[in-house]
Amino acid sequence: MNTASVPHTAPSFLQPRRWASLLPGLLLAGSLAAIATWLARQPLLTGSGLSALTLAICLGLIVGNTVYPRLAPACHGGVGLAKQRLLRAGIVLYGLRLTFQDMGQVGLAGVLVDALVLTSTFVLAQWLGRRVFGLDARTTVLIGAGSSICGAAAVLATEPVIKGRAEDVAVAVATVVVFGTVATFLYPALFHWNAAHGWLDMSPAQYGLYVGSTVHEVAQVVAAGEAIAPEAADVAVISKMVRVMMLAPFLILLSMAVSRGGRGSQADGGRPGRVTIPWFALGFVAMAGVNSLGVLPAAAVQAGVQLDNALLAIAMAALGLTTHVSAVRAAGTRPLLLAALLFAWLLAAGLLLNRWVPTWF
Repeated sequence: MNTASVPHTAPSFLQPRRWASLLPGLLLAGSLAAIATWLARQPLLTGSGLSALTLAICLGLIVGNTVYPRLAPACHGGVGLAKQRLLRAGIVLYGLRLTFQDMGQVGLAGVLVDALVLTSTFVLAQWLGRRVFGLDARTTVLIGAGSSICGAAAVLATEPVIKGRAEDVAVAVATVVVFGTVATFLYPALFHWNAAHGWLDMSPAQYGLYVGSTVHEVAQVVAAGEAIAPEAADVAVISKMVRVMMLAPFLILLSMAVSRGGRGSQADGGRPGRVTIPWFALGFVAMAGVNSLGVLPAAAVQAGVQLDNALLAIAMAALGLTTHVSAVRAAGTRPLLLAALLFAWLLAAGLLLNRWVPTWF
């Protein structure tokens, strides 16, 4: 056989024509992400707890339901790439925000509180969502993940595991925006109210643990902590980062549960479902491990975090672009009611756990 006659073609993602077809969508999603990042830094919004991620999906929704249908033929490929591959890369780089030493700073009690809050909130979400409100499994899982772990980032990371639809993700992120924003203002108000009446003895550090273990988004945690004291903000962020670190084992366990739930279907001929370990969850842990070793220069870590912010914002903008408001509206008030009950649980049960668990040690 004459091998010289066999054409050698580059992989599709390296072909110039392929990139030319992806560029319009990537530029559109990237532009919306850049605008969202700029808006998030403005004084009017920095104290609100609204992150660039939430602003990016809002901008994406606006454009996606106005002019995007006319742009979709040219932009579809790049927007799809942003929603999938860039999202997974962003979840991996999210590990640069963490070190395993963070867990030591909050102590065993703080780690246990985070684990109990996460587990109880997610389990409650599944029971309420399916049994009480009759929501579908994907919406229930996404809302539960967003409420119990780390807001929009957890929703985005969970979506590939359960193969959620864009409208499911948009609904879940909307609940994070609504109740996380409420928490940003409510938690400091409750702290001052409690201090004025002297009901509970709560120091700024204890308040920080409470905020970090129960508030949805990292940006919202920072805002709620800084409203009280720098010490509260520092402890809140560390507690929140420990909670974020639990995202990887959560995704692996969820993948196993999804696989088990697929057993006996006609598609697989009744054979047990195959467990698919989400590679980006393992990459997330690996990145946190590398960061924990302290071998990366501070400038490199900072650059990685900035790149991660950009990738996740682009993914959120792409998600908004492909979400139809009519589909979100069709979900009705039930997702908001579920998220409201979970928020109440985080407020009440989270406070009890933060007061009770430390007494064990």
